[in-house]
Amino acid sequence: MKQPKPKIDLNDLLKRARKIVAAKGKPSKVKEAYWLIAERMTGSYPEPTERSGKWLVFVQTSAVDKVWAKIKEATEDGKLGGSSKVSTGKQNPNAVDMDKKVICVYTYDWADGGDVHRVRAELRKLGITEKIPYKSDSDTLSGKYRVSGHTRISKYYE
Repeated sequence: MKQPKPKIDLNDLLKRARKIVAAKGKPSKVKEAYWLIAERMTGSYPEPTERSGKWLVFVQTSAVDKVWAKIKEATEDGKLGGSSKVSTGKQNPNAVDMDKKVICVYTYDWADGGDVHRVRAELRKLGITEKIPYKSDSDTLSGKYRVSGHTRISKYYE
């Protein structure tokens, strides 16, 4: 008989992810961890809900350090959501394109369109002008990735 899957606490998962590695160094040079994390240091922001998610900014590996520096600073300055993370030089099996890295810019609730679009507008100010997808954390936790054949999983694409 199959054991039921344990319920995943998204807040606990996010807290543990933040502790994996401090957001120091250049992502392209880090090989010990999959992610570097940046957290809001200025102002307040709501805690993630069961509908938390993130904008996915895909960048060429050659540009990831420069783009991450801008997003990290904007996150810490309270211009984006509660946190952001960037993939590092450690090869990730969920990566779609080995020549690109992803920067995840989190928001607390994808149903709060005002906040989601505010964060997207701030990303445009930082130079992220191409269309990017927004994916819910529940889809990520359910294992829905484009590399494994899932399509149309974005809540927003703008």
